This record gives sequence, structure tokens and C-alpha cells, in this order.
Amino acid sequence: MISFLAGLIVFAGVTLGLAWPLVERLSLEPAEKLTATVALSLLGVFLFAWIVYVADLPSALLYFIPLAAAVGLLLGRHSFALLLRDPDTASLLTGQVILTLWSVAGLALVVSYSGGSWLADWFGHLQRTWFFLEHWSQDILSNGFDPLTSRPPLANIVNGAFLEITQRNFAHYQLFSTLFSSLVFLPAGLLARRFGGRRAISVLVLLFMVNPLYAQNATYAWTKLPAAFLTLTSLYFFLRFHDQPGSPVHAVLFAVTLAAALLTHYSAGPYAVLMGIMWFLLERQRWARADWWRTTAIAILAGALVLATWFGWAFATYGVRGSLMTNTSITDHAPGVVAQLQVVLLNLRDTFAPHFFRTIDPGLLAQRSSLGWWRDWFFQLYQVNFFFAFGSMAWVAILILLLRQWESASVMWRTFWIVFIIGNAVLGVAVHGGRDVWGLAHICLQPLVLLGLAFLAAHWCQLSRPWRLILIAGATVDFFSGIFLQFGVQALALERWLTGDRPVPELIDTYSIQTRMNYGAKIHNHWVFAGDIFLDHRVSIVMALGFLFLSALWMVARNAAKSAPPQNS
Repeated sequence: MISFLAGLIVFAGVTLGLAWPLVERLSLEPAEKLTATVALSLLGVFLFAWIVYVADLPSALLYFIPLAAAVGLLLGRHSFALLLRDPDTASLLTGQVILTLWSVAGLALVVSYSGGSWLADWFGHLQRTWFFLEHWSQDILSNGFDPLTSRPPLANIVNGAFLEITQRNFAHYQLFSTLFSSLVFLPAGLLARRFGGRRAISVLVLLFMVNPLYAQNATYAWTKLPAAFLTLTSLYFFLRFHDQPGSPVHAVLFAVTLAAALLTHYSAGPYAVLMGIMWFLLERQRWARADWWRTTAIAILAGALVLATWFGWAFATYGVRGSLMTNTSITDHAPGVVAQLQVVLLNLRDTFAPHFFRTIDPGLLAQRSSLGWWRDWFFQLYQVNFFFAFGSMAWVAILILLLRQWESASVMWRTFWIVFIIGNAVLGVAVHGGRDVWGLAHICLQPLVLLGLAFLAAHWCQLSRPWRLILIAGATVDFFSGIFLQFGVQALALERWLTGDRPVPELIDTYSIQTRMNYGAKIHNHWVFAGDIFLDHRVSIVMALGFLFLSALWMVARNAAKSAPPQNS
């Protein structure tokens, strides 16, 4: 437990301190500086650790990272203290701390991964992290079939650097994966503030805490939420640049964080394509200005330099084809254009139509455990269906609020959001090469879902009291069916509590084949999960979760009181 606390401190110090000497000099608002600092610090960790790997330098050099961050915070302590005095920044950071601790506490309950058809992705990303840490052979295949170049490496490199600084074991790998994932709140909070002011930040904390898609992804050791963090950060700075007047700083931050998102997970690809197109279409009136073209060229160059770190090495090592043609978006394609189009259309249908509206082979959920069956039934609803990913009732409220905002929005921004939302919803499914009968919201659509929650938080006060009660009731159902049930099963505790204290192997044998295979991988490799370390402290963890939820409620009430109009005396 002490090593986990040390890991938290190291991660916080590095993310807040490494890039601070640079960011404190930029012409940004305080809350923007906080988010930019975290994003650029993690990019800095990647770049430094990447140089160490490519140049085959001693891994002990990675200890320079926390040292440099400590020096950065020490030298910039006065300006950083001023930053924290800004109310918006304080609210954003407080919300981030609450959500991060909430996520880590949830992780501390997990003794084995399971849920729906999720299988082996966490194992593959762990292998990629070890590939860079231990300089494995370049022809090794993750999970026995996946080439290294089928996934980009930024999150694996960053997690590996923190493992080298702290402890090289699976539990700490889980910890840093969850910490990185939880940072998606920062740009989402900035977007919520943009749409609805400071109070929206505190509301968003609660919406994230009770959202099954966030909870399950934040504690599953893969790279989708880290990519969403960088994608939403790039979106925020994209919007800031297109404000009047826009700043070149915003343009460069947009390009750099978008490139970093692509190096984290290729699910950022559709967002990069659409924002790249809209970058030019929204600025047609500036095409005649040399300064706009100069800023655009600088931004493109900055993003290209970030991308070149990975793709330059990959092209030189594996060739262009070996670097670009190994992702499942390519390898899982159906033979022929017509067959692939049919796959895309069916995937779109199954991503937007919940599985209870369709006929699906019941064997896909087959297991003797009724509790496990219901867990997987809900898991395959909240994770892979686009609408239920927002929450069982949240998506309805978001649609209503969008329709209300339609008339007040300018034609330019109306066009942008139509292209951005619908375009990414369609492209995010279409880029998936293979067929999936459950749906694909969890692959590329997570940034859209979290953006929708930010929009809902921003307009929470515009909803009528009955609608707010409906949303609270829906969120309660979502929490118990999508989070409590999920973590109760992953803790291997809920069913034992309900049906008797059976041996773990006997219990595992009643669950689905995917659950059994995930647990088998853990046992075969002798890995200790975070939940194993905290096994004797579950009561304390549940109490901590309750305290954090009450803290989030207090934060909402406090901001509501501050923003309430003064009463006539």
C-alpha cells in the first residue's frame, strides 16, 4: 500500500511539474495551463523514455524525469501557487483528485478482469510495455498474434517509465494505467466550463463517477481513455483557436495533443481527420491572411514532429507496410468492397440499437452463474451501445438539450458540431475492420460519450426538476447494474457473499469462457492484481468510496451556493 501511495505522489509530481516551466510562460487561462501542463508533461515523459529506448541508453536515466519535475515545481512554485488560487483551476483540480481517488479505489477491488467479451487486451498492452522496458525481440507478437506496430506506443512507454521509477510489477502497471485514464476529466471539465461555467465542473465529477463506461475503462489496463484524454484536450484547444481572436499557442497545443492522441490509440484517427478538415473550412475568411497560414504551418509541423518519433522509427525498423498494415482495422477487413460495406452497416446498426432489440446468439453469454450472466448482459449494454454508454436516461436528456441549443447556435458552430458528432459516430464505427454483433461504441466513440456528459453537466441547471429526478433515478440504476455489479464480480466477492464462501476456482468455473481465460492468464503468469494487495482492506475501500461520493456532492452544493443569485433583503 505504501508503494501505491508513492506511485500516486510520483505520478502527480511528474504530471504537474515536468512541463510547468514551459507552460507557465504561455498566454493561457489558469485552468487551461493546468490541463496543458499535464498533457505536455506526459508527452515529455514519452519523448524522453522513447529516446532512452531507441538509443539503448541506461534505463536508470528515467529517474531524471521525477527529478526534473521536482525542480520545475520548485523553481515555479510561486506561479503555481497563483495558478491554484484561480477558482476555476481549483475546482478542476479538486474534481480531478476526487475522481482519480475514486478510480484507484475501484481498481483496488479488482482481483481479475472480466466483463462481456473483453479478453486479453490488457495482457497485450502489458507485453508491449515490457517490450520497451526489457528490449524484447522486435519480431515478438503480443498475445501470440499481434505485431508491435498494430498499436501505437505512447501510453505503454509512459507506463513503463513510471514502472521503472517505482516498481516493475503488474499491480503498479494497473495503477499507472488507471491514473493516466482518469486524466480524461481535465479536458472534459474544461469543455463543461466552456459550455456552462464553473459549476458544470463539479456536476461532471458526479456524472463520471456513476457512468459505467468511464468506471470500467478507467480500471481496465488499456489505452482508450488515455487517448480520449488527449483527443478531448486537442478538441478544447481547437475550439479556443477558433474563438475570436484565436492564439497561435492554442493552435500548436491542438496539433501536438492530437498527434499524441494518435500515438496513444488509433481511435483518435476519425477525430483527427474531421478536425483537420474543419480547421480549414471554419477559417475560410482567414485564408487571405499570411499570419493564419503561418500559424497553421507551425501547428502542422509541431504535430508532424511528434508523429515522426514513432512512425520514423517504425518505418525504418518494419518498413511502411509493416508499420501501417498491421492494425485490425486493416487485417480484419472482409474480402471485397461490398462485403466490407455490409460489415460496416451491420456494425452501425448494432452500435446504435441495444442488444435487447435484436436477436443475438444466447451462447455468447453462456455461463452457469446467473449473477455473471446479468453482469455481462448489462456490460454489453453500457460498453458497446452508443446511447446507453451515456447512461440509461442521460442520452435522452442530452438530445433534448441539443435541440434546445440548436436555434441559439451560429451557423458556423452548428455546422461544426453536426460534422463532428455525426461524422465521428459513423467513422468511429466504420474504421473497425471486423464484424461485432454487440456493437463498437467502446472503440472510437468514448470521447463523444464523455463530451456528451460534459454538455449535460453544463446544462444541468436548465433541466426541470422532474427531469433531474429522472436522471438521478437513471444514474442510480446505472450505478448498481453497471458498476456495483461489475466490480462485485471482478472482486470475486458478490456471488460468494450471496451464495456462500466457495473456493475461487470453483466460482470462476461458473462464469463465461472469457472470464475463465482472463483469470487463467493471471494464475499462469503468477500476477498479483491491485485487488489482491488490498484484499484485507475492502471495508475501508468501500468506506473511502462513500466518502469520495459525499465529497463530490459537497463540491456540487458548494459551487451551487456560490453561483446562486443574491436574495433581496
